[in-house]
Amino acid sequence: MESLKYLCFSIFVFIPVSNCLYFHIGETEKKCFIEEIPDETMVIGNYKTQLYDKKSNSFMPSSPGIGMHVEIKGPDDDIILSKMYSSEGRFTFTSHTPGEHLICIYSNSTSWAMFGSNKMRVHLDIEVGEHANDYREIQEKDKLTELQLRVRQLLDQVEQIQKEQNYQRYREERFRHTSESTNQRVLWWSIAQTAILLVTGFWQMRHLKGFFEAKKLV
Repeated sequence: MESLKYLCFSIFVFIPVSNCLYFHIGETEKKCFIEEIPDETMVIGNYKTQLYDKKSNSFMPSSPGIGMHVEIKGPDDDIILSKMYSSEGRFTFTSHTPGEHLICIYSNSTSWAMFGSNKMRVHLDIEVGEHANDYREIQEKDKLTELQLRVRQLLDQVEQIQKEQNYQRYREERFRHTSESTNQRVLWWSIAQTAILLVTGFWQMRHLKGFFEAKKLV
């Protein structure tokens, strides 16, 4: 199995901006990625596929007939998106629950052999938050000036930062509850161990006392 190779990974403040990578998969093989996403955040994924050409010993653009299946699961293991796309395309979804989202991509095609290939390269670019917005399209649609567009971008960034901070507070609260629960279990386990030791010691003393009385040593 080919190892995952990262092309780029950029971060602005607390916001995950874009994850650009490519990976290799075989027929019907599934690759999954975990993205930590705040609630009510839009995510856009762009991908394109290339099939390995044995003659040229390189990867060439895939045929449009080879489809890619995209499946997105939320933190509660609920399916947010499950859809078949072509060999190149875009998928979009909006998170409704903060936490780890599982993004899985695979091809259920078994016709790679027709193209003389047994391996596919998938280029994937995931954009999260306001970076998923096409501001040039927004500018043309709403007829905004450059200043108005810049203000719109800043407002979206502030909103995304607030969502990320809320998500960090959510994670901190969840971690605190886990720590408190673990500490409580450790305390009760220590109490149980102490009680078992006391009961065992008491039983041993009674047993020895009975033994010595039976031997008329006491």
